[in-house]
Amino acid sequence: MKNLKILMTALITGLGLLSFTTIDDKADVPQKISAKSSVKGYEVGDEASDFKLKNIDGKMVSLSDFKSAKGFILVFTCNHCPYAKKYEDRIVELDKKFKDQGYPVIAVNPNDPNVQPEDGYKQMIERAKQKGFTFPYLVDEGQKIYPLYGATKTPHVFVLQKESGKNIVKYIGAIDNNYENPNDVSEYYAQDAVNALIKGEPVKMTKTVAIGCTIKVKK
Repeated sequence: MKNLKILMTALITGLGLLSFTTIDDKADVPQKISAKSSVKGYEVGDEASDFKLKNIDGKMVSLSDFKSAKGFILVFTCNHCPYAKKYEDRIVELDKKFKDQGYPVIAVNPNDPNVQPEDGYKQMIERAKQKGFTFPYLVDEGQKIYPLYGATKTPHVFVLQKESGKNIVKYIGAIDNNYENPNDVSEYYAQDAVNALIKGEPVKMTKTVAIGCTIKVKK
């Protein structure tokens, strides 16, 4: 009987520990869920907050700086994540396709470089130059912005539309349905959302599951 009680206690303790741990993608190690990552964030239809974050050119950038923009393709992404790397060229293409139509890409790196050194500011500058980024690549210093939006992965997309001076969330989730091979994509979630907004039509697919690496925060 005593042995049974010891076994049950050990089992309950083990389950409790598991509830506070999440397994990251295959490229990363397990990490604890922080209070920041548990924030609910925005839903489709919510007004998204503006921000002022440092760009790779050293300048501070806000959404309000883009006076002629009709909306934004806001992408939380980073350097190190294999999923983010797979999508870099497609993010560049989204910017090239939609910037002149009023929906530029704004990329934000939400990761703590003390946890993942590859996502440091200097490394961001080098990566942007290497990949030919045509859009701002901003640092979420202090990790204050991604919890507001509810981003949990890199990459994680939020398509916003300006309405009466407010940035309204119209789509949340993945860029498309095949991170491994752009030639095998059959659902272009972010692109379709922006095309619908440009045409003045409702977005059919407003939310999907973002596939990528978990955001790196201090334990």
